[in-house]
Amino acid sequence: MRSVWLFPGQGSQAVGMGRALAEQHPRAMACFERAEARLGWDLRTLAWEGPEERLTETQHAQVALFVTSAATVEAWRSLGGPEPDVVAGHSLGEYSALWAAGAIDFDEALDLVARRGQLMAGAATGTMAAVLGLPLESLEAVCTACAETVVVANDNSADQLVLSGTPAGVAEACERAREAGAKRVVPLTVSGAFHSPLMEVAAEPLARALHTVAWQSPRVPVVTNVDAQVTRTAEAIPDRLARQLASRVRWADSMRTLRDAGVTTWIEMGSGRVLSGLVKRLDRSLTPLATDTPERLAEALAALVP
Repeated sequence: MRSVWLFPGQGSQAVGMGRALAEQHPRAMACFERAEARLGWDLRTLAWEGPEERLTETQHAQVALFVTSAATVEAWRSLGGPEPDVVAGHSLGEYSALWAAGAIDFDEALDLVARRGQLMAGAATGTMAAVLGLPLESLEAVCTACAETVVVANDNSADQLVLSGTPAGVAEACERAREAGAKRVVPLTVSGAFHSPLMEVAAEPLARALHTVAWQSPRVPVVTNVDAQVTRTAEAIPDRLARQLASRVRWADSMRTLRDAGVTTWIEMGSGRVLSGLVKRLDRSLTPLATDTPERLAEALAALVP
């Protein structure tokens, strides 16, 4: 049996995230306490009580998601859960995956996540929209035909794609996508055009920060967003993370890479079940395991440990 840990990205945050796990598992609580000491602000109150509008802000959501994922992993490990054979994370979740794989320590990962969130919030320009039921090639052609910048930012599944670009570019692409046969187009409530060329202004200072870290080769392979390929060396990590910010998240390709590598057990580590849903879109026969509550974490462990 080959298993993967999947780590969620922005959009999976929710008020109350990680609270029940932290209250039941001291090692999970320690993640929140350590993060607060380093950050200098009250993460637990924001993540556990809200308000939702403030938690959703990029600079807060990314930190909360990373710490919740780390807390979930620590709860899992404290119960004797098995380690994965490979890891992957969606956008921000790639940082969680790299930490879980031992490529970076908690404090340095937290610093990078906080810096990334600040840079992305500061580059707040443009918007995003989800497009359902239109093939990737068709949506790429739609983007090419638009007058202003708009690209396919997230290739989440065969029938779930995300546009990113200037407001006018995304609006034109949405209209053209409807005309091309998209089943549904949904504007997203975001603060910027993430994973598009408009993020280059944030990618450059992030790259500098990434190259100051003492990266280690991960203990298990990491499938990275920008190329959906397996990464095993420390040297490859900073450049791929820097490119990721303004490049497409190739999640569907990443899932196929994992499936083709023989992964049979899919475990979502952190807040929500967004990635579990995308696994089901990849293959209806798969049964992903969620860990976002103590009950689901226990069920996932019971499914794996005789």
